[in-house]
Amino acid sequence: MSGIQFGSSLRIQPSVKRKIFVSYHHGGDQAYYDAFSKAFHNNYDALTDNSLDRAVDSDDVDYVMRRIREKYITGSSCTVVLVGKDTWGRKYVDWEIDVTLQRQHGLIGVMLPSLPIDANGKVSTPARLQDNINSGYAVWVHWNTFTASAEACAGYIEQANVREKKMMVNTRDRRLRNV
Repeated sequence: MSGIQFGSSLRIQPSVKRKIFVSYHHGGDQAYYDAFSKAFHNNYDALTDNSLDRAVDSDDVDYVMRRIREKYITGSSCTVVLVGKDTWGRKYVDWEIDVTLQRQHGLIGVMLPSLPIDANGKVSTPARLQDNINSGYAVWVHWNTFTASAEACAGYIEQANVREKKMMVNTRDRRLRNV
């Protein structure tokens, strides 16, 4: 996606090099992940494409959840959810948010430019993410703001990591299939 651009101060290093996990709809938002990864690969550890659709070949929900915990979320401090037009209906995105909350990690929702806004100004986000935006636990930020600079990105990640854990909401049943 050639139209993805960032601010000019990408070379500034945050004071703490965080390990973050990026959750997104691989079929619809890969270009945004690729652009984010390319621009910020020097700033964060483990910013790699961990596509669960390809990496975990199982229908056993407990097994997949354990793999998400062990291989993808453990060791990270924050999950960044890139929210495009179809992200709301992806089961692995829901499961990754679920595990993030179980581990009490920071949570950020990033509204991609491809996310439609209805006439009332509403957008479709993954329900578990929306619960945490509503409670004040998850940071909700627009793509252009989040990626404006390394400093901006680091600031949002630090903001997410210091949110009060008591604000977390993780009461929904897991999404069992994609929509």
